[in-house]
Amino acid sequence: MQPDVSFVIAAYNAERTLDRAVASAMAQKGVSVEIIIVDDQSSDMTLDVANSYPGDIVRVIALAQNRGPGGARNAGLDAARGRWIAVLDSDDAVYPERMCAMIARAEKAGAQVAVDNIQVISEDGTPDATMFPAGYLQGLKEISLASYIAGNVVFESKFNLGYLKPIFLRRFLNENRLRYDENLIIGEDYILLAEALAKGGKCVVEPATGYIYHIRTGSISRVLEIHHVEAMRKADAAFAATHFMDDEAKAAFARRSRSLRKASSFLSLVQHIKARSPLKAIRTALMDPAAVRHMGMPIAVRLRRVAAQFAVGAGR
Repeated sequence: MQPDVSFVIAAYNAERTLDRAVASAMAQKGVSVEIIIVDDQSSDMTLDVANSYPGDIVRVIALAQNRGPGGARNAGLDAARGRWIAVLDSDDAVYPERMCAMIARAEKAGAQVAVDNIQVISEDGTPDATMFPAGYLQGLKEISLASYIAGNVVFESKFNLGYLKPIFLRRFLNENRLRYDENLIIGEDYILLAEALAKGGKCVVEPATGYIYHIRTGSISRVLEIHHVEAMRKADAAFAATHFMDDEAKAAFARRSRSLRKASSFLSLVQHIKARSPLKAIRTALMDPAAVRHMGMPIAVRLRRVAAQFAVGAGR
């Protein structure tokens, strides 16, 4: 019988956290689940841990070569059989009622995508604030392409909607040939949801908190580099060339494009300063004065703010 949900877990050197993610997926109430673990050429015992779970619930895919987070998730999407797809990072977890609540919300509205709130857990294991104020999500109800892009403008978005962890109707993904961009290390989640919305997908908001995000030492947010931002700019350009956007979405897209350019210039400026290359720093500042304006606060603070825009979704 077809399961209600396929959990796709891309795992890379996740031997210490995989149990937590898998146990939370198994504990879902009111829905049937299958769990697909994709080992992305881990160098630790991740594959052994994955193979230790019951084979009737957990399927394991061992990739022949490392494909990165997008590629590993795509392998899981291709193998999934559930009506709904839920991507779960290997160091995160979900609450037991999550999938039942989200699917009910989506099916009542005839939606192909659903999102919910996120509980943040600090590195010492204690709960922090939720990612979004409850009232904010209550007010959204649905997310359009324009509102989603506007919620992903670096430095400007009140709440970064790129943090959202959507579930997708699998049939909708397959019919529209939607998969992760394997060239992206950061921002692959954003592009997939943006493409789903551009293809006419309806995204409803379940205001309850269902996803549990664990802050982790060594995440990509601590090593954000210019090439990450440049890859996002390239993906955005391809998106704009492929998908129709109404005037509101185009305006939001233009703001996002400017914000990514500013982020790239700022990171370049910081890189030149750290490398003690004043001439290159001056050249960057002259080419993009916005980079200088970002120097109004300490570099470390601004770097953290840039990195925070892309922190979630970096884990696998």
